Amino acid sequence: MKILAFSDLHRNVEAADKIVAASADADILVGAGDFATRGHGAAEIIQILRAANTPTVLVSGNHDNSKELRKLCSDWSDGYLLSAQPVTLANITFFGLGGEIPQRNFAEWNEAVSEEDASKALANCPDNAVLITHMPPFGYADLQRDGSHDGSKSITAAIEKKQPILHFCGHIHSAWGMSGKIGTTSIHNLGPTVNWFEL
Repeated sequence: MKILAFSDLHRNVEAADKIVAASADADILVGAGDFATRGHGAAEIIQILRAANTPTVLVSGNHDNSKELRKLCSDWSDGYLLSAQPVTLANITFFGLGGEIPQRNFAEWNEAVSEEDASKALANCPDNAVLITHMPPFGYADLQRDGSHDGSKSITAAIEKKQPILHFCGHIHSAWGMSGKIGTTSIHNLGPTVNWFEL
């Protein structure tokens, strides 16, 4: 299975077009959140992504309005917006959880999940799944510009326990392109570019 994965488009139409063009060679398209910016602009990006003739798995980001995203994806036959639930495609299970974990930005538009709620949700991640979160795990692919780690401890704990076959994330822009490993799980902070993975 060839997976094309990305995150943090933030209304970047040119980047979305490049991803859709490349998706002709993909079996699955994965988007790890932040299609919008400060709650606005997701509709145009989702419309572009819907042009890909590829099953697409998404989670919402902290800049997204998850209710709006749900509505935008509701009639997308090959689009799956995951919020603490799995979907199985081509015998691979994907499990997704969106939002900022924990909340550090208190702007009105920001969507966040507490570490406690995230821990409860991630407990439902099936074995041998591909895990997709907007937030990176604490200590892995989560470096801010000042060198501090800014990920989620509940995601780190879930990966340690569940050992998903792959973990995709985004959110921290200075960590785009970074990767890491927890046990057997490879972690990838994606960014708004074409990133290829094979299972």
